[in-house]
Amino acid sequence: MLSYSVYQHENTKKWVTFIHGAGGSSSIWFQQIRAFKNEFNVLLIDLRGHGNSQSLSYENNKQKYTFEVITNDIKEVLAHLEIAKSHFIGISLGTILIRDLAERNPALVESMVLGGAVLKLNVRSKVLIGFGNLFKSVVPYLVLYKLFAFVIMPKKNHKESRILFVKEAKKLYQKEFIRWYKLTAEINPLLRFFRLNDNKIPTLYVMGEQDHLFLPAIKKIISGKTNAHLHVIKNCGHVVNVEQPAEFNEQVILFLKEQVD
Repeated sequence: MLSYSVYQHENTKKWVTFIHGAGGSSSIWFQQIRAFKNEFNVLLIDLRGHGNSQSLSYENNKQKYTFEVITNDIKEVLAHLEIAKSHFIGISLGTILIRDLAERNPALVESMVLGGAVLKLNVRSKVLIGFGNLFKSVVPYLVLYKLFAFVIMPKKNHKESRILFVKEAKKLYQKEFIRWYKLTAEINPLLRFFRLNDNKIPTLYVMGEQDHLFLPAIKKIISGKTNAHLHVIKNCGHVVNVEQPAEFNEQVILFLKEQVD
């Protein structure tokens, strides 16, 4: 089972589950824990090969990584903790995992908060993924990861996010990086399905105004959808919860409190 951390609140049955992105770990939510544990039961999960889940014996598991396999890992933790329903908060690739979980298991998902959300790949991001596919087996993964981090988060005020994600990525292994990177083959058809299918689950997109790869598509795609709301944080890049934690926390908690059964 994946590694996880729980912060329980004695006065509520509401759960919030945090899902990090590729190369990160649950430690990226360190600026959210205090604010959210005062309002909700909080669950932090480390995905396969990340954070404290890297010690699990996936190295001997020959099963191919797919989005279904990864989201089933998350389901297993929820079932183990007897969590019937949760709000979900994700960042970057974590937003794709949450959407996939919601499509396959809508009863588990009370609402979604998608930070630095990925709903469509533009030409630049497709070129970046293609470049990674060509060199993932011959170039040290940290070199590729640093390149990706700089392309996605290029500005000076994105430096903290870049440093944090590269630091966490150092805990991966080359083989683990390649196994995760192979998931990119599934991304385009999966995102196309997400764009065509409106699952009616209340959703808040929290995006940085400097998220040049992903924000323009989000603005177009969610236009006119009554169950989807967008909050854009000024002077902020892709990793909104790290760069502007106070505004992120305030907006997300406000959104979650507005949700009713």
